[in-house]
Amino acid sequence: MPEMKDQSTEKIEIQRLVKDIKKLLPKPLKIMEVCGTHTMSIFRHGIRSLLPSEIQLVSGPGCPVCVTDQGDLDKMIGLAQNKDVVITTFGDLIRVPGSEGSLALARAEGAQVEIVYSPVDALGLAQKLPDKQVVFLGVGFETTAPTVAATILQAQALNLHNFSVFSCHKVMPPALEALFDHEDFAIDGLLCPGHVSSIIGAVAYEPLCKKFGIPCVIAGFEPIDILQGIFHLVLQISQSAPRVFNAYPRAVNRLGNPNALALMDKVFFKKNTEWRGLGTIKDSGLAIKKEFSRFDAEKRYDIETVCHQEPKGCICGEIIRARALPTDCPLFAKRCSPTTPVGPCMVSSEGTCSAYYRYGRDESK
Repeated sequence: MPEMKDQSTEKIEIQRLVKDIKKLLPKPLKIMEVCGTHTMSIFRHGIRSLLPSEIQLVSGPGCPVCVTDQGDLDKMIGLAQNKDVVITTFGDLIRVPGSEGSLALARAEGAQVEIVYSPVDALGLAQKLPDKQVVFLGVGFETTAPTVAATILQAQALNLHNFSVFSCHKVMPPALEALFDHEDFAIDGLLCPGHVSSIIGAVAYEPLCKKFGIPCVIAGFEPIDILQGIFHLVLQISQSAPRVFNAYPRAVNRLGNPNALALMDKVFFKKNTEWRGLGTIKDSGLAIKKEFSRFDAEKRYDIETVCHQEPKGCICGEIIRARALPTDCPLFAKRCSPTTPVGPCMVSSEGTCSAYYRYGRDESK
């Protein structure tokens, strides 16, 4: 009975939020949910169908696999060709197509590619395989970077000589600023990522809000969380009072997680890095500091830098910049599907194309 009561209370709260959003809505709005987890949750819970048609929700560059540059993917696949190297990676990355093949194809052809659930698993594998070089592919935002930093420090403490990280970690605020720097980028509000914000804090969005006058609301991932976030965005827009609002206080505070930030600062330094669809963004990547260079796969293997174009016909870059929907892509649900992906947005569990394919192929908003 208590569970039924909770469900009833939640339904009433959702109805109230939707009613308040409709009441406050000043004009047609385009809101960007930055996080891929938000995108999936919005589809899964049918949130678009609850909102007035004047609110358009679009996805941003919040899927780390999706924004990984094609050249970096090719480096990873090239690393896998080394017979002495065991590649360790999260599952989403293994099927992302590079210029020629993927990590999954490389594994099928004999490369040693292992799926792990954390960098600590990769470290354990290095301890078990002292005659192999174990490389962890570090792809992620501020949410995963502290764990990778801690793993590098642990590898140093263990004096391991056969473990390294290929760091493709990125930080979110510079990418958002790069988007808004384009004069024709028209977004009325940002639904900011809860996971990333738990690390960097609400303060990280304040320069963005001040510079561009864009309302920013940090939200969780349950239906009520997301609707509360949208409500606070609509409220700010209706009052012409843009600010950073934390609608996820149970997980996020203003200053973030100081221990996690300290770990990142100890092991990484910021560098200019390539984002798929966004190009080179200043101080948006995390590279391994010189004092930890023996754990830097890019230094250890002197991986050649190669620039590649996205697969022909793929518009993942446009989708990441919110300039197109997956349904605008001529390959979507035809040549490009979860079983035969052409671009990363169809592969990742946080990818916009994957969300549209799974939940909203007829979505027109």
